[in-house]
Amino acid sequence: MGMTGGSDSRAPMGEINVTPLVDVMLVLLIIFMVTAPMMNAGVDIDLPNVEAPPISQTEEQLILAIDKDLNYYINESKFTAEEMPARLKAISEANPDQPVFLKADGEVPYREVALLLASAKIAGIPRVGLVFEPGAAE
Repeated sequence: MGMTGGSDSRAPMGEINVTPLVDVMLVLLIIFMVTAPMMNAGVDIDLPNVEAPPISQTEEQLILAIDKDLNYYINESKFTAEEMPARLKAISEANPDQPVFLKADGEVPYREVALLLASAKIAGIPRVGLVFEPGAAE
């Protein structure tokens, strides 16, 4: 009655094959190593100086403006940011085809410009043009 050194052929195999797991983990590691720098990288944009002809004034233009102190204007009239959506809605209802031009000081945060553009779109103004000084870009 000696002990045998081999294992019983009827016992279940107790080893896990980790080779497929290692292969998948290495592929995922490579994918993350390649894509991680792309997710954090920004794009540097150098805007060119622009030479454009002035817009011909065939009709009375409606100009929205934001100065560096975040004061809002419709032509020469000053309004608060809270009043702008209602004023823009009234303008849109009175003249739905009225083109609107947006002027913003260079120091105005982009968020404020985007909010004014969104207010014009929500008010139903179909066309909003951006006004700039020709050759003013650096």
